[in-house]
Amino acid sequence: VQLQASGGGLVQAGGSLRLSCTASGSIFRVRAMNWYRQCPGKQRELVAGIAAHGATTYLPSVQGRFSIEKVENSVSLQMNNLKPEDTGVYYCKLEMEGPRDYWGQGTLVTVSS
Repeated sequence: VQLQASGGGLVQAGGSLRLSCTASGSIFRVRAMNWYRQCPGKQRELVAGIAAHGATTYLPSVQGRFSIEKVENSVSLQMNNLKPEDTGVYYCKLEMEGPRDYWGQGTLVTVSS
Protein backbone atom coordinates (compact mmCIF):
# COMPACT_ATOMS: atom_id res chain seq x y z
CA VAL A 1 0.00 0.00 0.00
CA GLN A 2 1.29 3.45 -0.92
CA LEU A 3 -0.05 6.89 -0.12
CA GLN A 4 0.81 9.87 -2.29
CA ALA A 5 0.16 13.27 -0.81
CA SER A 6 0.27 16.61 -2.58
CA GLY A 7 -0.90 20.20 -2.31
CA GLY A 8 1.37 21.79 0.26
CA GLY A 9 3.07 25.09 -0.30
CA LEU A 10 3.60 28.65 0.87
CA VAL A 11 0.59 30.86 1.48
CA GLN A 12 -0.09 34.12 3.28
CA ALA A 13 -2.18 34.20 6.42
CA GLY A 14 -5.85 34.15 5.52
CA GLY A 15 -5.21 32.17 2.37
CA SER A 16 -6.27 28.66 1.39
CA LEU A 17 -4.67 25.40 0.37
CA ARG A 18 -6.07 22.03 -0.56
CA LEU A 19 -4.18 18.87 0.30
CA SER A 20 -4.86 15.60 -1.48
CA CYS A 21 -3.81 12.04 -0.74
CA THR A 22 -4.45 8.94 -2.82
CA ALA A 23 -3.92 5.41 -1.61
CA SER A 24 -3.05 2.57 -3.95
CA GLY A 25 -2.33 -1.12 -3.58
CA SER A 26 -4.15 -3.80 -1.58
CA ILE A 27 -6.77 -1.65 0.07
CA PHE A 28 -9.77 -3.18 1.79
CA ARG A 29 -11.80 -2.78 4.95
CA VAL A 30 -10.87 0.85 5.38
CA ARG A 31 -11.71 2.16 8.83
CA ALA A 32 -10.67 5.76 8.38
CA MET A 33 -8.46 8.20 6.53
CA ASN A 34 -6.86 10.98 8.52
CA TRP A 35 -4.67 14.03 8.23
CA TYR A 36 -2.03 14.65 10.87
CA ARG A 37 0.47 17.45 11.14
CA GLN A 38 3.71 18.09 12.93
CA CYS A 39 4.30 21.74 13.67
CA PRO A 40 7.80 23.00 14.49
CA GLY A 41 8.83 21.92 17.98
CA LYS A 42 5.63 19.99 18.58
CA GLN A 43 4.45 16.41 18.45
CA ARG A 44 2.44 15.05 15.59
CA GLU A 45 -1.27 15.66 16.08
CA LEU A 46 -4.50 14.62 14.43
CA VAL A 47 -5.91 17.49 12.39
CA ALA A 48 -8.94 15.85 10.80
CA GLY A 49 -10.26 12.38 10.24
CA ILE A 50 -13.07 10.76 8.33
CA ALA A 51 -14.40 7.31 9.11
CA ALA A 52 -15.57 4.81 6.52
CA HIS A 53 -19.18 5.62 7.31
CA GLY A 54 -18.55 9.34 6.90
CA ALA A 55 -18.24 10.61 10.44
CA THR A 56 -15.65 13.37 10.74
CA THR A 57 -13.52 14.72 13.54
CA TYR A 58 -11.46 17.89 13.72
CA LEU A 59 -8.81 19.41 15.93
CA PRO A 60 -10.64 22.19 17.78
CA SER A 61 -8.28 24.88 16.48
CA VAL A 62 -9.14 24.06 12.85
CA GLN A 63 -12.86 23.47 13.31
CA GLY A 64 -14.77 25.70 10.90
CA ARG A 65 -11.68 26.43 8.81
CA PHE A 66 -10.68 22.98 7.55
CA SER A 67 -12.85 20.42 5.81
CA ILE A 68 -12.01 16.78 5.13
CA GLU A 69 -13.53 14.78 2.30
CA LYS A 70 -13.08 11.20 1.20
CA VAL A 71 -13.83 9.81 -2.26
CA GLU A 72 -13.05 6.12 -2.70
CA ASN A 73 -9.36 5.76 -1.79
CA SER A 74 -8.56 9.46 -1.82
CA VAL A 75 -8.84 11.97 0.99
CA SER A 76 -8.54 15.73 0.73
CA LEU A 77 -8.22 18.52 3.25
CA GLN A 78 -9.50 21.95 2.31
CA MET A 79 -7.79 24.52 4.50
CA ASN A 80 -9.22 28.03 4.61
CA ASN A 81 -8.30 31.11 6.62
CA LEU A 82 -4.87 29.66 7.28
CA LYS A 83 -2.88 30.98 10.21
CA PRO A 84 0.86 31.00 10.84
CA GLU A 85 0.35 28.39 13.57
CA ASP A 86 -0.94 26.00 10.91
CA THR A 87 2.59 25.79 9.53
CA GLY A 88 3.93 22.26 9.59
CA VAL A 89 4.34 19.01 7.73
CA TYR A 90 1.02 17.39 6.97
CA TYR A 91 0.69 13.62 6.70
CA CYS A 92 -2.16 11.48 5.49
CA LYS A 93 -2.84 8.17 7.19
CA LEU A 94 -4.88 5.21 6.02
CA GLU A 95 -6.33 2.94 8.68
CA MET A 96 -7.61 -0.50 7.72
CA GLU A 97 -8.94 -3.35 9.79
CA GLY A 98 -6.24 -5.69 11.08
CA PRO A 99 -5.14 -3.19 12.15
CA ARG A 100 -3.07 -2.07 9.21
CA ASP A 101 -2.00 1.55 9.15
CA TYR A 102 -0.09 3.36 6.43
CA TRP A 103 1.37 6.86 6.24
CA GLY A 104 2.00 9.18 3.35
CA GLN A 105 5.32 10.95 2.89
CA GLY A 106 4.26 14.33 4.27
CA THR A 107 3.73 17.64 2.55
CA LEU A 108 4.96 20.98 3.90
CA VAL A 109 2.53 23.80 4.55
CA THR A 110 4.02 27.20 5.34
CA VAL A 111 1.79 30.10 6.32
CA SER A 112 3.45 33.50 6.41
CA SER A 113 2.19 36.33 8.58
